[in-house]
Amino acid sequence: MTGHLTAPAAALADALPDWVTLLRAPNPGPMTLDGTNTWVLRAAPGAPAVVIDPGPAHDDHLDRIAAHAPVGSVLITHGHPDHTEGSAPLADRLDRATVRAADPAHTIGGAPLTPDSPLEAEGFTIRLLPTPGHTADSVCFLAERGDERVVLTGDTILGRGTTVVAHPDGHLGDYLASLELLSAYRGIPALPGHGPALADCGAAAEFYLAHRRARLDQVRAAVAAGATTAPEVVATVYADVDRSLWWAAEWSVRAQLEYLGVGGTAQP
Repeated sequence: MTGHLTAPAAALADALPDWVTLLRAPNPGPMTLDGTNTWVLRAAPGAPAVVIDPGPAHDDHLDRIAAHAPVGSVLITHGHPDHTEGSAPLADRLDRATVRAADPAHTIGGAPLTPDSPLEAEGFTIRLLPTPGHTADSVCFLAERGDERVVLTGDTILGRGTTVVAHPDGHLGDYLASLELLSAYRGIPALPGHGPALADCGAAAEFYLAHRRARLDQVRAAVAAGATTAPEVVATVYADVDRSLWWAAEWSVRAQLEYLGVGGTAQP
């Protein structure tokens, strides 16, 4: 049976491009791992930086980000508070820098992100990858400078373990499709929202896909054996997970049951 995954889904990155800086917020926990990762991209000294995910509203963390000014824009991978609470106070520290997210509720001073949104950067290009599933508004960013590329994955792919499909906002069918999309980015480092950077985004996505499909088989078996509610499925399928995290596992189970058409609409 598939156990609870706590290890990285791919090899760790040995090194990152010199235009990438990691600032980790001091908010460690079971759901945030070592803390929320804020990524700062700057193509050349003095060029405006791009900040990915300000993280929580923690003054010391926001001051560390602001020390990397000038900042041209702040981009959001998804709207969970551990990624966005710091957006407004950071924008204030940066002279009202633009904050852009797919959800207008998390956008400040600019237009929400769309797949054809121009993402401003100096010295490199950033392309939006729509990757719903963890949440409905989840996106990733492909950043390129010369022949170097990285994928900023937010919570769609984590540095270790697997992410939660945050039902009902998150949707398993969307998440599997997003992993299929990310599996094409073989050999490109993944810079996650939590945990260490991974050497291969595509390999991590493929590992996640296999893990999710195995979990679906377990859920099917639990239902066939008589489990009728999400808590009953959690107790069977996630028995190896610390009970303090069963509430989060229940989100994913509800998404799995919906995907399988158990108490929801069957998927083709």
